Amino acid sequence: MSLRLSTVILPVDRWHEGGRAKWQRAEELGFHTAYTYDHLSWRTFRDGPWFGALPTLTAAATATTRLRVGTLVTSPNFRHPVTLAKELISLDDVSGGRVTLGIGAGGNGFDATALGQKAWTPRERADRFGEFVPLLDRLLTEDAVTREGALYSAVEARNIPGCVQRPRLPFAVAATGPRGLGLAARYGQAWVTTGDPKLYEEGTPAQSDEALRGQVARLGAACGEIGRDASELDKVLLTAFTPDRSRMLASVDAFVDFAGRHREIGFTEIVVHWPIPDSDFAADQGVFERIATEALRQLG
Repeated sequence: MSLRLSTVILPVDRWHEGGRAKWQRAEELGFHTAYTYDHLSWRTFRDGPWFGALPTLTAAATATTRLRVGTLVTSPNFRHPVTLAKELISLDDVSGGRVTLGIGAGGNGFDATALGQKAWTPRERADRFGEFVPLLDRLLTEDAVTREGALYSAVEARNIPGCVQRPRLPFAVAATGPRGLGLAARYGQAWVTTGDPKLYEEGTPAQSDEALRGQVARLGAACGEIGRDASELDKVLLTAFTPDRSRMLASVDAFVDFAGRHREIGFTEIVVHWPIPDSDFAADQGVFERIATEALRQLG
């Protein structure tokens, strides 16, 4: 099974003070896709610089020529399908069809209350995600959409000329629960996971691998329920949230071992965070760049 290597570049740098250079370097290193997080602020970065995802991706698209760009992930926390669709179609046009939309149900972090609402419960997030994805799918594939939903509606929403990528730009759906996996099976061109969060602090790599096998199997079952072949979906692992997160970027050999194990589980794309000093994503830049250029070749 072939394996792709991608990266996440957090939007923490001013564009003309290092931001542009990172995206261009990601292309030079041969990454398949460079993603960014779509948050208003995030965790330990809340009190520092943090720029908007879609403007950042638009700038990245104009600064590169081959690199795919995308969100990992966008959520309903502060987005509406009608306005998001318009921005995505514009970004897909600017990039010449190099955009992937990573999309998830969202969480209870800072984004959940920034617009003044109370944080949604897990059930409310699932309900919203269940309306958000199908409506966004229609908005990106039809010239005009009218739909009255319980949570999201569109009235003669026009999206001409549509996406450069046909029938629309790809969705990478982040999910581990049954409702989200059902959405991934029906609407996704890819599926995204970070692993089992219960194993983050005290789990072992072996336990994490077994949990991921279970997630892949449940995705397969969700695809089977609608008569879809699960091999049609790329399976994306966003790293840094599994028990061996501190070791996988320590050396090229360590990463090759990590990537090989996860390729055997069924993953087709592994995403590593661009190093940020003095953060949870600190790593040796030289080793990181060697991983980008050498690891997949060693895997064969």
